[in-house]
Amino acid sequence: MLPRMTPVFRRGLAVQGRKLASSINSQFATRRHGSLAAMSASAAVGLGLTWQVSKPAVSCEATVNWDEVRKEIVKILEDDSFVDSSYEGAHAGPLFLRLAWHSAGTFCACTKTGGSDGATMRFEPEISWGANAGLAKAQKLLEPVKKKFPSASYSDLWIFAACVAIEEMGGSKVPFTPGRVDKPDGRSCPVWEGATHKDGRLPSADMGSPDKTAAHLRYIFNRMGFDDKEIVALSGAHGLGACHVENSGFWGPWTRAPTTVSNEYYRELLENTWTIKTTHKGKPWNGPLQFEDPTGDLMMLPSDIVLIQDREFRKHVECYAKNDAAFQKDFAAVVGKLFALGCNPQKKGWF
Repeated sequence: MLPRMTPVFRRGLAVQGRKLASSINSQFATRRHGSLAAMSASAAVGLGLTWQVSKPAVSCEATVNWDEVRKEIVKILEDDSFVDSSYEGAHAGPLFLRLAWHSAGTFCACTKTGGSDGATMRFEPEISWGANAGLAKAQKLLEPVKKKFPSASYSDLWIFAACVAIEEMGGSKVPFTPGRVDKPDGRSCPVWEGATHKDGRLPSADMGSPDKTAAHLRYIFNRMGFDDKEIVALSGAHGLGACHVENSGFWGPWTRAPTTVSNEYYRELLENTWTIKTTHKGKPWNGPLQFEDPTGDLMMLPSDIVLIQDREFRKHVECYAKNDAAFQKDFAAVVGKLFALGCNPQKKGWF
């Protein structure tokens, strides 16, 4: 199934095509999964938080015209002035996805706390969790849209922006149901006292060994209500964007198509060769443990590599690497499930 050819998607393909033309004589130019050649997308450069203020609780009203909101979000995605230090042809799509992901990914199925309701990442301490480094930029980009549509809650806007971005990057439609209510201050930020409390309730990239990292992924995602297959499907979001030293300490993109929703992430995991990174741009690598391909252009985190080291995870990686249509279908479904955490639309209420 071919992705929808949105203007944002076409621009990404054009950039990837130019990059491919300039590198056609490289040793990996003939690789099938190297044919998309745009460099890295980023999850963001952290900005100051002075623009963030406590807001009174506000819910999404029926007066919000979400078709008009979509147009404003697409304008942001098509803005050529957006600059990212990691790759040519960058836009805010991967950044919006990360904002929504990290907002919803705080959910705990046992306590019914956290989730996409509340937009508590506007406040301390959540905005300063290590995993959320740089996401103030995403919030600031969406602030003009919020001002234009004041009846839309921040929490709805963040989720909707990610849904729009996924479609504009060639992915399948992700279900969206408005109705989230913003919390007024940081007292409502979700609390996490587990072993990874310094990063809040979000997953860490490395727990020191493959076994511990695999157990950690299951611990974090099972808390939200996801099984192994869903963990692997959600990990496909790493096919979009890149890591930045100034945010996470890690560096680089996972694929050569960082603004296109596809199964490239899984194909790179299985078909490329991954070794521990020791140098960066001719100098010794002093950052945290990560892996790189032979070109040094692509990277994988320990939490990515464990998906092919763990037998149960690997079988799902192999499935998605062979079948992009299956990935697209499952990715849209599981992202929709993630974005709805904390919400029960059938009962028209929130946990």
